[in-house]
Amino acid sequence: MRITAKANSNIALIKYWGKRNSDLNLPAVGSISVTLEGLSTQTTTRFETGLQNDRLLLNGKKESGPALVRITRFLDIIRNTSGVSLKASVESNNNFPTAAGLASSASAFAALAASASKAAGLNLSDAQLSELARRGSGSAARSVFGGYVVMHRGERPDGSDSIAEPLAEKNFWDIRLCIAITTEKAKTINSTVGMTQSKASSVYYPAWVDTAETDLAEMRSALLAKDFQKVGELSEYSCLKMHALAMSGRPGVVYWNGTSVEVMHAVQSLRQTGIPAYFTIDAGPQVKVLCLPEDENRIKVMLQEIPGVLRVLKTRPGDGVQIIEATE
Repeated sequence: MRITAKANSNIALIKYWGKRNSDLNLPAVGSISVTLEGLSTQTTTRFETGLQNDRLLLNGKKESGPALVRITRFLDIIRNTSGVSLKASVESNNNFPTAAGLASSASAFAALAASASKAAGLNLSDAQLSELARRGSGSAARSVFGGYVVMHRGERPDGSDSIAEPLAEKNFWDIRLCIAITTEKAKTINSTVGMTQSKASSVYYPAWVDTAETDLAEMRSALLAKDFQKVGELSEYSCLKMHALAMSGRPGVVYWNGTSVEVMHAVQSLRQTGIPAYFTIDAGPQVKVLCLPEDENRIKVMLQEIPGVLRVLKTRPGDGVQIIEATE
């Protein structure tokens, strides 16, 4: 079967940073996210006779090296589970910047998990698909679901309980995000490397792990109560905690650029004028601004006027992963 799946990126409101088991890609802490409409990856997979190695076409470019190795390792998990021994042809396209701090790996591995597992003849439950997607990227476990999503740290050594599940559907609460794109370039230090350095060398790492459950409980309550101010404050808090942790490693990792800092200051200034807006940033320089529908357009205009902001994307809660085409 030739299977095409589509998955959306997500933004963590309570951040995940660090792994308790690198081999199984198990997170050290849980997380809460919102899946984003319009920032998507579309992936087609087919296991084919005659291929000596897996093939990856990413955004129209044939990939080799680390990118292909990562995909092959992931496909090996599916081959071991399904009994399929054939190599696969994978074609994947993002409609937003890749590896630039917009969680392209989340949408990519959620889409690949769905397309490749189906192409191999597996019919996985949502929980099983989330567990599989996590093996490729920790945040991909969340992109399996739409709307508001909670990712469990899990306790079992095999990782079977380290999965995401829906917290609320996408129509539960209409919040908006304006994303300030500050560069189109891929980041120089990927998230896995940054997490490893933080865990190995930051004196703040134990505190990060110890306070995670409190942050998760507070965000869950705030979201379900639709308390926008509390959600925004917690999002900024978690964001700054994560980046402080990354910066405090040896060597420290600074994912922001100068424009990122200018946008953060602008958002804080905006709140002083009475407009509720809050920033959050994943492992990269792009700034996501949480806002309410009635403020979305004015915030977009404000962000576009900041020197260094290349463009601004508008988004809202979106759908989970979907199979969009299946052919023989």
